[in-house]
Amino acid sequence: MPRLLIVNCTPDAFLQRIGGQGGRPYDALFIEAIGHHLPAGRAIDSFAINVADGEHLPQGVGLGDFDGVWISGSPFNAYRTDQPSVGAQLALAREIWQAGVPAFGSCWGLQLMAAALGGTVHLNPRGREIGVARRICPTDASRAHPLLAGKDTGAFDALCSHEDEVATLPAGSTVLASNAVSAVQAAVIGDGDRRFWGVQYHPEFDFSAVAAIIALRAERHLQEGLARTREEVAAIVEDFHGLAADPTRRDLAWKYGVGADILDPKLRTVEFGNWLNREVLPSAARR
Repeated sequence: MPRLLIVNCTPDAFLQRIGGQGGRPYDALFIEAIGHHLPAGRAIDSFAINVADGEHLPQGVGLGDFDGVWISGSPFNAYRTDQPSVGAQLALAREIWQAGVPAFGSCWGLQLMAAALGGTVHLNPRGREIGVARRICPTDASRAHPLLAGKDTGAFDALCSHEDEVATLPAGSTVLASNAVSAVQAAVIGDGDRRFWGVQYHPEFDFSAVAAIIALRAERHLQEGLARTREEVAAIVEDFHGLAADPTRRDLAWKYGVGADILDPKLRTVEFGNWLNREVLPSAARR
């Protein structure tokens, strides 16, 4: 049975606040997302640590015991090494890379690995991207890599929440998708047997996850001009929870201009399926 390590990079206190707004833990979202792509009759074994709160692998368990590592999102900034646990997370990312375990990073996960391997991350000068990342366009290089296989080759949308972006990638990187907000929406890093896949958006998110983050940061969104009133923010939050509860609601899909690339859970999470079948399952077969 393939074994996955979930590296949770968000403090539990913040996750509890997300839960109070109707969102689910990030590890639960990821397990559900990757479950859409498990071959019939297969199962996975997962183990989660919250590195943001200082957790480590238990004694006697090493990175080499896993067939894949998923690195979650986080409210931290990779360039703020004064923030709690950022230094430890950067060190762990380097350890994962050196161990050669197939790894996938969502949002912060991509930023963290890029920074750990010599790239740079900065506050996005184009502002926050929250809710839906629009018109993510695969690059020509994406045709030669399976990360985005199954996505629209012209452009697709994805659920997101970030204010930072990868400014420069480390050596051995290839950009696989970009949009008007972030030049690096999907990328891979490779060096021999070491491989990392990452996306700036959140394939694991559902609409309730985004709604919870919007609700928690309502004041910031007002200050940044992303909404005009608290009532407007509350309406968006309610609508997103509505879409999470019933993705077939055509009224809300039309209102927010979203389609199957987000509403269909299997299509929304196809990046995880590609990683599972191209990296994780082969790794498990060799172990």
